[in-house]
Amino acid sequence: MTGYKGPERVFSGIQPTGTMHLGNYLGAIRKFVDLQTQHDCIYCVVDLHAITVWQDPKKLRPQTYHIAAAMLAAGVDPKRAIVFNQSAVPEHAELAWVFNCVARLGWLDRMTQFKDKAGKDKERASIGLYTYPVLQAADILVYKATHVPVGEDQKQHLELSRDIAAKFNREFGAEDFFPLPEPLIKGPGARVMSLRDGAAKMSKSDASEQATIYLADSADAIAKKIKRAKTDPEPLPDSAKDLEARPEAANLVSIYGALSGKSDAEVIAEFGGKGFGVFKPALADLVIEKIAPIGVELRRLEADPGYLGSVLADGASRARAIAGPIMAEVRNIVGFAG
Repeated sequence: MTGYKGPERVFSGIQPTGTMHLGNYLGAIRKFVDLQTQHDCIYCVVDLHAITVWQDPKKLRPQTYHIAAAMLAAGVDPKRAIVFNQSAVPEHAELAWVFNCVARLGWLDRMTQFKDKAGKDKERASIGLYTYPVLQAADILVYKATHVPVGEDQKQHLELSRDIAAKFNREFGAEDFFPLPEPLIKGPGARVMSLRDGAAKMSKSDASEQATIYLADSADAIAKKIKRAKTDPEPLPDSAKDLEARPEAANLVSIYGALSGKSDAEVIAEFGGKGFGVFKPALADLVIEKIAPIGVELRRLEADPGYLGSVLADGASRARAIAGPIMAEVRNIVGFAG
């Protein structure tokens, strides 16, 4: 953060695409719940980011409500943290344009996620997809957020946010106006893989529903998916190191560890030498204990879109109360009239 003297603030966002699943919970939402007890937190459903690729307009609003409902069902408190959707706070887009004029083409050319998402047909990709990281920098800095919980795939984007903040501060003679946001690592992170392929991440868009445990799944659905999860014929090893060559087994052990607060070694100490006929039922019981209540609350909240809309509207009002004055300062620093 260099010499920044403002308050510490956490920002993070989730795209309203697909159905929230166990990987989203362990990788992000569970951390959101923990962070809100120790920090001023702003959690955003990033619907502007979602439309960098085609979204059915009839589905976008329900998807936005689904993400909000998942956060609330998991324990995010909308009275403590600010929860809102990005498009309801126009300062995000306004600051993104200013940052488009600060960032440099070469910086964006180095962003590996664009190459991954656009694939071989990048000429047909939207400009929004290309400049996605600049909007992401605006998302963070329009609140002068100092910390961002990030996974491995977002570290490069956070570095770009720091570069943009530093260049703005330097070029406009506004020393330490924007903080240089820092990554926030809170607790162990589990890289949750597909239940059908231990080499692929658990995904909202997997062709097989059996590959993914959704937060809205019933206890019965969770038990069936874990029972059918791909494994190998050998029992669990006596050493966590021996999991390295067994990706499906390693994934199930990792999920158990993440939900129980244990390391892989501790899980192996408990289940090493036992077959999956013993381990899978224990894992199913644990996942049901931790996830099924979230699913019940998630379904209840989704049945009340009026309440979810009011939460998002209140969050947007509180978010604008922070972003508005900061954006007014930016306009003055840049030299805009009026």
